[in-house]
Amino acid sequence: MAKNTTVKADHNAPPITEILAKFVVNHPSQGWSEAVDEQAHRTFANWMGCAIGASRHPTLEAALRAVMVLKPAPQASILGRSERVDIANAALLNGISSHTFDFDDTHLKTIIHPAGPVASAAYAAHELFGTTGRELIDALVLGIEVSCRVGNSMYPDHYDRGWHITGTTGMLGAAASCARLLKLTPEQTQMALGIAASQPVGLREQFGTMTKPFHPGGAAKAGLMSALMAREGFTASPKALEAPRGLIQVISDKCDWREITEGLGVHWESALNTYKPFACGIVIHPSIDGCVQLRDQHGVKPADIAKIVLKVHPLVIELTGKKTPQRGLEGKFSVYHSCAVGLLYGKAGEHEYSDEAVRHPEVIAIRDLVEAIVDEEMDEAAADVTVITKDGKRHQVLVEHAIGSLERPMSNAQLKAKFIDQASAVIGAADAEKAWERALHFGRK
Repeated sequence: MAKNTTVKADHNAPPITEILAKFVVNHPSQGWSEAVDEQAHRTFANWMGCAIGASRHPTLEAALRAVMVLKPAPQASILGRSERVDIANAALLNGISSHTFDFDDTHLKTIIHPAGPVASAAYAAHELFGTTGRELIDALVLGIEVSCRVGNSMYPDHYDRGWHITGTTGMLGAAASCARLLKLTPEQTQMALGIAASQPVGLREQFGTMTKPFHPGGAAKAGLMSALMAREGFTASPKALEAPRGLIQVISDKCDWREITEGLGVHWESALNTYKPFACGIVIHPSIDGCVQLRDQHGVKPADIAKIVLKVHPLVIELTGKKTPQRGLEGKFSVYHSCAVGLLYGKAGEHEYSDEAVRHPEVIAIRDLVEAIVDEEMDEAAADVTVITKDGKRHQVLVEHAIGSLERPMSNAQLKAKFIDQASAVIGAADAEKAWERALHFGRK
C-alpha cells in the first residue's frame, strides 16, 4: 500500500491545457510580425541543415537499423538519406539527427532546443498529409511557443533536478504543431496535449551519449502520435498540464502559470531563438569565443601557452566539466576540450568534436593547460578567458555575450555557411545550396 504523503499543490491553477489548445487551433495564420516569421524560417533552415549533416553519423545509423527491424511503411523522408519510413519513425530519426551534433537552435531563456522535436514531427506530418509550406511554418511557430512557454514556467527548477528540458517540453510542442497541421478541434487538441503530457523524455545523465539526441527524437515521435491518437478519439485528462498531479506540478516545484498565459499570441518565444556557431553545449560558447578571439585577434599561438584560466558560471562546470573526454560526444560536454580546439583551430565545428579530435595529442596537450574556476558572480552567458604565455605575458578577454546570442546574432550569411558546411559533406555542395534556398524560403509565396 502506498504511503500517504503531503503534496504541496496548486489546486487553483488556470486551465492551461485548454488555454494552449484553443491558442493552437484558433490563432490566425501568420498572426505575428514579419520579424517573427523570418526567425521561424531561419529556425527551420538551421534544423534541416543539422539533420542532413548528422544523417550518416553512427548515432543515426544505429537508430535506423533498429527502426528497420519493424519494416516501416515508406511514408516520409529521413533528411539526407534515400530511405523512407513511417511518419512516427521519420519524426524520431530526424529529431535524433538534428540534435546529434549539438549544433541546433537554442531558446536561451530555458536552454530548450525547440526545433528538434517540433520541426521533426511537423515535417513528417506535412509530408504524409500534404499540407502547405505556409501551414508547416505556422505549426512550427505555434509548437515552439507551447514548448518554450511551458519551459519558462518550470525553468530552472525542472532542469536543475536533472530533466533534459528539450525532451520534457518537446513532446508538447510536437503535439501542438501536429494538431494544427491535422486541423484538430480545440477539444481534440486538448486531448493531444494531455496524451503528450504523459510522455516526458530525457535525463541530463545521458549528456555525452547517443541517448541525448534521442530525447528530441523521442519527443517528436510522442507528440506526433499524441495528435494522431487524439484525432481518432483517444482521451486524456483535460487538465493534464496544470492539475496537482499533472505534468508541470509533478516535475517542477516552480509552476509560474503567468509565463504561459501572459502575452500569449502577442509576445513570441520563437523570436528569442538563437543558433549555435559551435557544435557543443551552449554554456561553453562564451569560453570558446574568448579563445578564438585570443587566437585570431591577439595572436596567441598554442606553442607559446603556459596556462589558460577560465572564470565561468557554476553551470559550466556542472554541465561540461569532463576533463578527459574519450569520445567526440563527450568532447561536446568538455569546456577543456572546447577551449583547446578554439585556441588551436579558431573554430569548434563538428570536425573538432570527432573521436579523433578528442584523442589528438596536440589537443590533449592544450586541454591539460586549461584551469576552469567557478565564479558565482559570472553570468551564464559570459566567460573571462586569460592566457598566460611562457614568457609571463597575460592576454585576457571578457566575453559578455558569445557570437550566436541575441546580442550578437548569426547573420543569414553565417547560417548559410554553417548549413553548407554540414550538408555538403552528405549531399554535395550543389544540392546543399539548393536545400538551403528551399529551407530558408519554405512556405513563402
